[in-house]
Amino acid sequence: LEFNLSLDRFLSDDMGSVPDIDLDFPRNIREELIKRVHQKWGWDRATLTGMISTYRMKGAIRDLGKALGLPSQEVDKLAKRVDSHSAGELELEMRSLPEFREKVDFPGWRDLIDLAAQLDGFPKYLAQHPGGMIISSSPLIDMVPVQQGAIDDRYICHWDKDSIDQAGFVKIDFLALGALSQMQETLQLVEEREGHYIDLSRIDFEDQAVYEMIHQADTIGIFQVESAAQMQTTPRIKPRNLTDMAYEVGAVRPGVGVNDGVSQFIRRRNQAEPWDYDHPLERRALERTLGIILFQDQVNHVAMDVAGFSAVEADQLRRAFIRRNNQDLIAFYWEKFRQGAAGLGVSEDAAQKIFKKFNGHYMFPESHAFAFGATAYHMAWLKYYHPLEFFVAIFNQQPMGFYNTETLKEDARRHGITVLNPDINASMEKCIIKDESLLLGFLYVRGVGETAAEAIVQARDRGGAFASLADVMQRTGLQREAVESLVTAGALDSKVPDRRTALWEVGLRYRPAGYQQPLPLPVEQDMPQLPQQSGWEVMVDEYHTLGLHPAGHLMARLRSSLDPGILSSQGISELADGTEVTVAGLVIRRQRPLAKAVFLTLEDEFGHVPLVVWPQVFFRYRRVIREPVLIVRGTVSRRDGTMNIVARHVVSARGARHLPKAKDWQ
Repeated sequence: LEFNLSLDRFLSDDMGSVPDIDLDFPRNIREELIKRVHQKWGWDRATLTGMISTYRMKGAIRDLGKALGLPSQEVDKLAKRVDSHSAGELELEMRSLPEFREKVDFPGWRDLIDLAAQLDGFPKYLAQHPGGMIISSSPLIDMVPVQQGAIDDRYICHWDKDSIDQAGFVKIDFLALGALSQMQETLQLVEEREGHYIDLSRIDFEDQAVYEMIHQADTIGIFQVESAAQMQTTPRIKPRNLTDMAYEVGAVRPGVGVNDGVSQFIRRRNQAEPWDYDHPLERRALERTLGIILFQDQVNHVAMDVAGFSAVEADQLRRAFIRRNNQDLIAFYWEKFRQGAAGLGVSEDAAQKIFKKFNGHYMFPESHAFAFGATAYHMAWLKYYHPLEFFVAIFNQQPMGFYNTETLKEDARRHGITVLNPDINASMEKCIIKDESLLLGFLYVRGVGETAAEAIVQARDRGGAFASLADVMQRTGLQREAVESLVTAGALDSKVPDRRTALWEVGLRYRPAGYQQPLPLPVEQDMPQLPQQSGWEVMVDEYHTLGLHPAGHLMARLRSSLDPGILSSQGISELADGTEVTVAGLVIRRQRPLAKAVFLTLEDEFGHVPLVVWPQVFFRYRRVIREPVLIVRGTVSRRDGTMNIVARHVVSARGARHLPKAKDWQ
């Protein structure tokens, strides 16, 4: 009521079908909830929605290559090297790869190319929808096949969401939202430390200190506003209340960006360009968003106001755009829209301009954007006022969000939070707070699963602190690989002279399960004098076993070996638009959205460097761009308070292994 939100998108007076219901839960609740719904209603009346997985490039290569009897190693190599998602572009991809170029016309490989194009988009297998459930008053098995899922106590029907919609079934989406799990744990940690529970519905939603943090794009780990695209828009939109947060969340969606809607909205909001409606009848629907369609509801409202559609017809129009093979359907609705608009005095030219604003790419409903905008503010508030609890919670809820743990660790450091290596006598299974720092849990150590982590904690609880490496091995009974990982992760630094010597000692003491109980004989006489690990070796080992290097960053160690002309993220912050510059960093994001450009983010020891790679440059360097550490030459581009480097030349900085992987996004 306060924000004048409409329910027409969900519950219009003349709606002909029941709408979807979306419910977001913390992860631990959702899993149990799905099981309980099956138990309460029975698998024949409550099943998960099916999802038809279709063939794309990599899947087509692997399955067809196997069927055609092509060498498995070469098929696997090709599947890993291709970039395109469309199997119809396989020949183009192979011609761009030197080792496969000549195979294009070879027997078998030619068949692979031809058949892959035919298989593109073809159904592959029945999958499970992330959380959609159908609940029926009559047995579903009388209408649709139902089968047991791969996960125990789950059942899946053979129809996807579109078929379910056409059948008029009630579908409820039980969605697991990592941010809610993070929020839940953050609040619990604050309560444990401070003795009171924070009611997030009672905080100040116009706290300008929190909004200033958002304006600075200091949003890593914050739900809905942490992506690189959001980081580019928050300094330009500059939200200052929950309505602005809804605009921020809603603007960075494919359905808004496809018509350059984000940039237009920002320019109009900042009064950087004059604008007017394409017809005055758009005013009611689009006045709040300055003539731009930001939300799904507005598609319906525009169709109703400009062309006289009923609520049902308007929603059918919106749904038509998201259907596959919809050309005839869109043509039908355009004619209906044109005629309806003409009846209300709208010219065909204006009607066509307005109709072209509609598209099938995803946008939020307005109420959804407000709900997520409020949640984003909640998380920003917690990060600003309780950063330690915030980061402990997000580390414990991985995997989630846009960034790897190395990037999260660097952001924690910028907020004054120290991340500590695991400690055999202090760590728990998950991350905890110790001495106002974040102490990594045993589950962060590669090769140490839940069983091993629990064994360490239980042995420590029973017998007290571990006195030595030998004591750890004797009392926990861990596998050799787990003990070695604990050593290289630094968990035994307080009990061993150095990690290399400790690894040698593990080899001397370890006896596989089933051997006779070893006598606790001394091993000092068999310990050689080994050189200590270099800082570089320690870092590489930690990246391999922990996924992060708590004491520093890769680029801090690489910096001295780079050309002095290669600037850091700190060094480019004040450069003018158009300045030629060379930068280097660890790739933490690769993204190919609907826009033509490819976007990358480099991370160094001081911060981030956002890159724009235009198609011609990307095609030339697309193999190099896959490398983990890049050196990029380009031009500074400044726009509305944001800065990017437009890449012109890209090379790999080789030499490091086991580095954190970048997140690749569409």
